[in-house]
Amino acid sequence: MIVLHCSGVKPDVNQDISILDNYHRKKGWKGIGYHEYVRRDGTVQHGRPVEEVGAHVVGYNKHSIGICYEGGLDAAGAEIDTRTPEQVRALRGLVERYHARFPDAVILGHHDLNPQKPCPCFDAVKEYWDLQPQR
Repeated sequence: MIVLHCSGVKPDVNQDISILDNYHRKKGWKGIGYHEYVRRDGTVQHGRPVEEVGAHVVGYNKHSIGICYEGGLDAAGAEIDTRTPEQVRALRGLVERYHARFPDAVILGHHDLNPQKPCPCFDAVKEYWDLQPQR
């Protein structure tokens, strides 16, 4: 699986991968749980190597790649798709790259595996319909 996430921060919060890494370490993890992280300007920061099991979706980490974008909350703290055009392009590029490497991987949002989570605040299945494996 390729699982999309949002970091759950407001637009005025500047959160690079080192902040997420520290947060995940404080939770007792061995480091950032995501394999890729996309900043608001579209910059891709690499997290865990894809060869390492992630820590991003309980019960599904062993067979998934976690890609997270910076954002997911509006200024009032409401959960919403806050992706910039740069993030949309960068996420598409990452998903396409991983799809080429793992063509049978289903592309999902975190909420598709855990309905109690709104993350990534958009419908990843619908957005990446053209890359979904044909069954």
